[in-house]
Amino acid sequence: MTRQRRTAEPYKIKAVEPIRMTSREEREEAIRKAGFNTFLLDSKDVYIDLLTDSGTSAMSDNQWAGMMLGDEAYAGSRNFHNLWDAVTNIYGFKYMVPTHQGRGAEHLISQILIRPGDYVPGNMYFTTTREHQERAGGTFVDVVIDEAHDSQNLHPFKGNVDLVKLEDLIRRVGPDRIPYVSIAVTVNMAGGQPVSMANLRAVRELCDRYVRSDGRPVRIMFDATRCVENAYFIQQREEGYSGRSLRDILREMMSYGDGCTMSGKKDCLVNIGGFLCTNEFEVYQEATQLVVVFEGMPSYGGLAGRDMEAMARGIYEMVDDDYMAFRVSQVQYLGSQLIEAGVPVVRPVGGHAVFLDARAFLDHIPQSEYPAQTLAAALYVDSGVRGMERGNVSAGRDKEGKERFPKLELVRLTIPRRVYTNNHMDVVADSVIALHAQRETLGGLKMVYEPPQLRFFTSRFEPIRREGFWEFVKG
Repeated sequence: MTRQRRTAEPYKIKAVEPIRMTSREEREEAIRKAGFNTFLLDSKDVYIDLLTDSGTSAMSDNQWAGMMLGDEAYAGSRNFHNLWDAVTNIYGFKYMVPTHQGRGAEHLISQILIRPGDYVPGNMYFTTTREHQERAGGTFVDVVIDEAHDSQNLHPFKGNVDLVKLEDLIRRVGPDRIPYVSIAVTVNMAGGQPVSMANLRAVRELCDRYVRSDGRPVRIMFDATRCVENAYFIQQREEGYSGRSLRDILREMMSYGDGCTMSGKKDCLVNIGGFLCTNEFEVYQEATQLVVVFEGMPSYGGLAGRDMEAMARGIYEMVDDDYMAFRVSQVQYLGSQLIEAGVPVVRPVGGHAVFLDARAFLDHIPQSEYPAQTLAAALYVDSGVRGMERGNVSAGRDKEGKERFPKLELVRLTIPRRVYTNNHMDVVADSVIALHAQRETLGGLKMVYEPPQLRFFTSRFEPIRREGFWEFVKG
């Protein structure tokens, strides 16, 4: 049998940033100071940082060269025009407003389109997206397929919208109460799961059948943060797309929407930035008014000219087929090691992260004792690897103040783009596997500080039982 040849990174390394391996004692002290919340750790105390892929990418030499061409004019920067051209060429929408990052775009579209009493259907919630929708008076309604809530289901497109759920909602509340359907491509909270092109097409056809009193069909707004990864999965998994380029697939994906919010800090390979897109001039015009209040002039939206230039160049780089194939393969490389070792992870493995199934990993810890938060903290103590909780803590409380207990209680190990090698992934795998072998020594956590919004960022915890793995807390 012919041995399958391995591939290497589709880039060369030009600059390096030293990282330091800390001692177990140093990490124990750091996690105590951070209240057992990995978001509150200092980066100097982290060995391999898998907290997020947001703004943590390594930029190319071409992007860094573009940074030197920053036009820092307060209005009408030439870098804005370069960004406009890149966005309209690659995504295909008519209008674009830059923002400081993705949540700035979420805020704008929520304020423009959502009215109190509205319902916003989406294929699983995302934390900041739902927060902005609820602040505008809307109610988020999950219309993702049921398979998305099952970590072991092997459906190739677990991010798909359930058409029956969506149509039932539209019929129940009426199209005038649906400002837009929010479709994330890919679905972060489900483990980076993609949406099929067939499903996007079907959602478009469904929305077109329901016309609002303003004469428009129900809108579709994409959370396009990781849309190129979604395009890659369509290319690899969906019939009829294997011979098409990512650029072509992405353009078709976006054609089924009326606009998008975008965090440029992911796919676009930059450290800061985002934008709002729309095909409606009226929405664009209102966005240019609101962006002045909350972000900056419509031609910079809270960004320096150099940052817009880097993002414009990153947009063209992100649709390179070889780059994206390696990017996803590195995530799969880590995931396959864990699966082979019997570690419970969300399957199929997604495109930006490996998600540990904390409920199965720590099945002796009830969800009320935050098993995902526990696992993320323990992983850091074991090896200096920083992941993040995506479960009960991230889900927060409902409008009545009761804790939400999602079916998925996960720890996200998020791979920054063009930053780490597969040797780093080996270190991560060794730590997770070793921790899985001693999982019975872990006890749950209790929350000792809880902020009123987006609590996962700044909440603080303590071990309930200071024994076993948490023996050091007694000191």
